[in-house]
Amino acid sequence: MASRALLQCVRSLARPSLRLSSFTLAVRPAVAPAAVIHRPLSFAVDSRRTRRIGQSPIPVVGVLCRQYGDLPPLTLDTIKDRVMYVLKLYDKINPDKLGVSSHFMKDLGLDSLDQVEIIMAMEDEFGFEIPDAEAEKLMTPEEIVQYIADKKDVYE
Repeated sequence: MASRALLQCVRSLARPSLRLSSFTLAVRPAVAPAAVIHRPLSFAVDSRRTRRIGQSPIPVVGVLCRQYGDLPPLTLDTIKDRVMYVLKLYDKINPDKLGVSSHFMKDLGLDSLDQVEIIMAMEDEFGFEIPDAEAEKLMTPEEIVQYIADKKDVYE
């Protein structure tokens, strides 16, 4: 009796005009245990309601492509460009005087606090922390580029 009610419920849910992407329900009636009835179930993806409203079914992409959210690999040129870009954006540095071998204190007239702020900007740009003992030694953009390349294992 319970299996007959279940079978009627399944028949009312499953419509022959609707397709199922991958679900199939198997019901074994009490009369014939060897017989298995497969009824597809449908969801709103391909139902009449979505066709009536004018919505199209969810598009299927033929080729799956894995996409990564990481930055492109670093090279010495990209490191140098990013370091110089950060330095040019620093308000106390004149971009006309800035060069790859410009000394922060001698050539650009910065003090030790400015040098610490530059190192903090480089840490934010490249996503790792530079220890204070090593940060004190970085006085030119060229030294910063070489330090970052050594830490990120870039040798090109």
